[in-house]
Amino acid sequence: MRLADDALPQIDGGSGRGVAVRPTVDDIGPADPHDHPVIRRAGRCAASADSNHSTGKHEVSLIAVNGVAFDYAGESLLRDISFAVERSDRWGIIGRNGSGKTTLFRLLAGSLHPVAGSIARESGVRITLLDQHRDFGAAVTVRDAAASPFAWLVALEQSLEEQAHALERDASPAALDRYDRDLHRFDREGGHTFRATVDAVLEGLGFDAGRAATQRIATLSGGERGRLGLARQLAAPADVLLLDEPTNHLDLETTRWLEDFLLRSGATLLVISHDRTFLDRITDHTLHLEAGTASAYDAGYVKFVMLRNERREAQQRAYAMQQRRVAAEEDYIRRNIAGQNSRQAKGRRTRLARLPRLSPPPSEEGTMALRLPAGERGGDQVLVAKNVRITVGARVLVADFTVRVTRGEVIGLIGPNGAGKSTLLHTIAGERAADGGDLRLGAGITFAHYRQDLAQVPAASSLFNAIHDRRPHWDRGQVQAHLGRFGFSGDEVQRIAGTLSGGEQARLALALIVLSGANLLLFDEPTNHLDVESIETLEDAIRAYDGTVILISHDRALLEVLPDRIWALYESRIEDFPGDFSEWSAARAERERRQVAQETQAAADVKARGKAHAKRLHADRQARTAGRRAAQRAVEAAEARAHELEAAVTALTAQLHDPSLYADARGVAQAQSLRTQLEQTRAELDRALDAWAAAEQAMAELDAEPDSTPA
Repeated sequence: MRLADDALPQIDGGSGRGVAVRPTVDDIGPADPHDHPVIRRAGRCAASADSNHSTGKHEVSLIAVNGVAFDYAGESLLRDISFAVERSDRWGIIGRNGSGKTTLFRLLAGSLHPVAGSIARESGVRITLLDQHRDFGAAVTVRDAAASPFAWLVALEQSLEEQAHALERDASPAALDRYDRDLHRFDREGGHTFRATVDAVLEGLGFDAGRAATQRIATLSGGERGRLGLARQLAAPADVLLLDEPTNHLDLETTRWLEDFLLRSGATLLVISHDRTFLDRITDHTLHLEAGTASAYDAGYVKFVMLRNERREAQQRAYAMQQRRVAAEEDYIRRNIAGQNSRQAKGRRTRLARLPRLSPPPSEEGTMALRLPAGERGGDQVLVAKNVRITVGARVLVADFTVRVTRGEVIGLIGPNGAGKSTLLHTIAGERAADGGDLRLGAGITFAHYRQDLAQVPAASSLFNAIHDRRPHWDRGQVQAHLGRFGFSGDEVQRIAGTLSGGEQARLALALIVLSGANLLLFDEPTNHLDVESIETLEDAIRAYDGTVILISHDRALLEVLPDRIWALYESRIEDFPGDFSEWSAARAERERRQVAQETQAAADVKARGKAHAKRLHADRQARTAGRRAAQRAVEAAEARAHELEAAVTALTAQLHDPSLYADARGVAQAQSLRTQLEQTRAELDRALDAWAAAEQAMAELDAEPDSTPA
């Protein structure tokens, strides 16, 4: 029996759901300060404690899983699961949809319990598991929800404020001791830093941290609620993070931020993800769930794939060899059991009955068998857009988009969440009109649209009717065979489509697309709900497809091997890049490098100009200072000369006014000489006064000049 993970019941305690209780002033925080709905603190189980005691060792694995089994509805879902998680390990959990990955997470978190085996956790280990239902409790705003793991710290902070005011009235030793104890606890538990942590995570996941304080959760889209749930989990203090499809609803840039955040954090991780590039970059261990059990690999994703294939080939060779040996023995026994070699034949039969039988490698049953047939060939010109403009309200999503798409191209459409990628596909599909320009499909072009929200799946119809309605001439066997190629068998074909899990609905959507025979496929995030093996199947099908594909995806592994052309939508402009995602990324990195170099050079030029300007200013100030000093000296010298000449004029005038000067002929002659000297001195004084006035004017002009000059 195959069981979708999300068909399991939700169990409170470790799944991220719970009731927040506001602490009182007398009892701040839960009994354990980390006992938050998204966090589960585990005590050491008896198995781990006994193991430590018997070996004399004080260190145990952070989580040790030994022979764990789990049943659902009376049937085995998991059996004989064993692996150990050490501190700072980063595990990727791989397996088909319905293989039990999310169930394993709930077992690790303690919200489900195994029917056999044991799970030993290091004493006090804190484990976070993202709630798939995005239950944010009583939180109203985005910041309240993201900071909810720290609700007890907020309450403690409020209590400290109340205690501080109360100390003005009661400064008893008991009150002071309680205040000091709570203040130390607040400091120790990160009371001064948790808000900065929450804001940094919100910003990294695409929220405006400033707006988050007033942004209401009720206004968020499904994707935004998913990112908010992830933000709450990343911000929470934890020893082990159980991340279930964390890159869903993240664009490429946000996924890169998440990778860097997790790698920098050094946290112990277990990650379920269909993003192969993400897995390979952040994981160093892989647990592969298959055929109800699990195999552990000391390797990241790419190396795991190689090791898994080698393991399957070795298993197949050993199984085939044993089957040949068994067949040979059975043939000998059959030919000789009643003959003269009967004794030997019976001995061989006994040994054969005791022979431990090897299992064959897991079959491909349940793996999606996808082939995308194009019906009519259609024309070579698939799509023509000229000056296309797409708006939503007052916002311009796409401006001046001009492009020509020819038959057989695979185009990767990338850009941030909310940029307008899905709206562009809706416009190409004719589901909405362009707000300007001309956009038309070529002659003979038929399309099929895989929508990100899976709205194309008839929710009220059974799987059987969903196919039969499109192929009414098919008999029951043909319909069931078609559904069987997408992993639906037996009574499953009578299930109502709306009750399917996300992965099952995605496979049904692909089953419907196959029937379209379209020669233009519009894919909007087709990998969101698919497991890794189904994504690889889809990748192969698109590669073999004979038509044209426009693909929106944040799956970098897919984008690196399929598109031969990239449309990058940023700030309403589409860059039409002739190459795959790796080439576009390299070109973008080179542009960014050049831009950084240009900005660095520009900053250096500004700095150099600033230094030259400062040097000029300094020289100018020195020159002006020297000029002022020279002018001041000139004023002082002119003033002194004028005073000197005024004194000479006064002395000559006094001599000429002395009556005794005129008593004899010699005095009269002397008076005549003094008059000549007086006239010369007065003339010289006039010139000295003019020089003094000119020096003061020059000084005034220098004083009126500004202290600096413009750059």
